[in-house]
Amino acid sequence: METGLILVTGVLYAAAIYSLLRRSLVRLALGLVLLGHATNLTLFVANGVSRALPPLLPEEGTPLAGPLSDPLPQAFILTAIVINFAMLALLLVVVHRTEREVGRDDIEALRTEDPAHEPPEP
Repeated sequence: METGLILVTGVLYAAAIYSLLRRSLVRLALGLVLLGHATNLTLFVANGVSRALPPLLPEEGTPLAGPLSDPLPQAFILTAIVINFAMLALLLVVVHRTEREVGRDDIEALRTEDPAHEPPEP
């Protein structure tokens, strides 16, 4: 099962890098989303996939017998999901505003020279 997850992680990283290299702002946002998902899956696979018991103590307070899962990578992944969502929301607002101002989502269209912003000649 871990081999399949490692392959999926590689495919996600490849798709993310491919999307980041495109000229469209929407594909840039999609690439960042895929990059975040690939990173989360990398953290998940690095912890090791197991069916261990949750690290919760019963009400009696007796210690659990057997292997316990590590909650730290799960906490990292949840934090990364929240950060990725906030980053995506901000990026989509910037993309929408840019598309309204420029008229298209091509990154090359943002490289325009405006004569009003040129420095004065000496």
